[in-house]
Amino acid sequence: MTIDDVPLQEKRQPLPSPWRSVNFRLFFTARSASLLADGMLMVSLTTAVLGAGYGAGGVGYALAAWMAPIALLVLFGGVLADRFTPQLMMIGADVVRMLAMLVLAGLLVAGDVRLWQIMALMAVSGAATAMFQPGLASMVPQVAEDIQRANALLRISEAMSALIGPGLAGLVVAYWDVAGSYLVIAAAYALSAIGLAPLRRLKTVRDEGDDPLLQRLRTGWHEFSSRPWLWGVIAIWAVYGLFVFGPAIPLGAALITEQHGSAGYGWIASADGAGTIVGGLLGMRVRPRRPLVAGACAMFCFALNPLAPALGWNFTATALTGVLAGCGFAFWGVMWATSVQSHVPLAVLSRVYAYDVAGSIMVIPLGRALSGPAADGFGADRVLLFSSVMGVVCIVAMLCVPAIRGLGREPVAATAVEGGGSGR
Repeated sequence: MTIDDVPLQEKRQPLPSPWRSVNFRLFFTARSASLLADGMLMVSLTTAVLGAGYGAGGVGYALAAWMAPIALLVLFGGVLADRFTPQLMMIGADVVRMLAMLVLAGLLVAGDVRLWQIMALMAVSGAATAMFQPGLASMVPQVAEDIQRANALLRISEAMSALIGPGLAGLVVAYWDVAGSYLVIAAAYALSAIGLAPLRRLKTVRDEGDDPLLQRLRTGWHEFSSRPWLWGVIAIWAVYGLFVFGPAIPLGAALITEQHGSAGYGWIASADGAGTIVGGLLGMRVRPRRPLVAGACAMFCFALNPLAPALGWNFTATALTGVLAGCGFAFWGVMWATSVQSHVPLAVLSRVYAYDVAGSIMVIPLGRALSGPAADGFGADRVLLFSSVMGVVCIVAMLCVPAIRGLGREPVAATAVEGGGSGR
């Protein structure tokens, strides 16, 4: 059975701030700790692999070992989150990630760590992340009445963690050692689990049916594919990831470093992070009648991200484009998350969000892998110029889809799936 969208009467009184909710404060603390750990992980992993003598190729293998389970298992994470509650799955995932980091720290202290050991532990951490990620969407409506403001605050936390995490990891490695950085990461995951633990008492809409796993996956797919605005965005987003997100980061970093030096690249990356914070703040204040339209229009700014290094703009102009790109991306993120959480019932939200995550991230590694050969064949500047054009084309295509253009702010009732989520 398809869950129909049932509009609710919009509240006339302003919604209370998420900060007034103890549950949101706990969730915000847990999420911030988890994001900080994720931000530290890449620097710590690179340092550990290079320090063990496995070179850049080893770093690539370790990252692939972490990312592959996320892409392969995130759909099952959505099913399990709807079945056993997001809280339980997220707490369990944090515990597994904490233990994996502690084991890795122990191996580094003992010395002579092998690449296969690092890869195995990163694969365990990636599998746990696949169990953690889908529940995020369905937690927000349970801990905050003002979903949009809550998403904006979480986006700001994400930006702050992205800025602080790598620097903190670098400081710990420099003034302690790389094993110590993994202890800090493990502590951050432990703090996330502690913050989530009291939220187990929340009354959660669960899928109580006894359908097999594959049937639950089909139900999630049916709910995802029955909403044209939802699958339409993800289909276009996949193209965006292949042609824009994929090449923009590696080729943009290389060209900006060549044009403005390593220090200049660091400042420009920080400008992007500052823009993300600004976009989150705007997401707290601006409440458009058509959230996806407003968010998509903001994403036009992201086309400047690959354009600036492609055209060799000066440092000031490139930094300014970083601010605008980060602002546009963050504002879109708030509008998108709020729309999904408002229009998809809680009983299937984790599964639907898992399809969102899978569709959004699966093609980005392919885009990054192809960016090197494309740059060798056509030049990095031309590839980035093409990425900028494709960024505009994809957003225009998104705005041309009636279901996306017409989606309003009205939330839907959190209706349970009849027949235990079987879709019959």
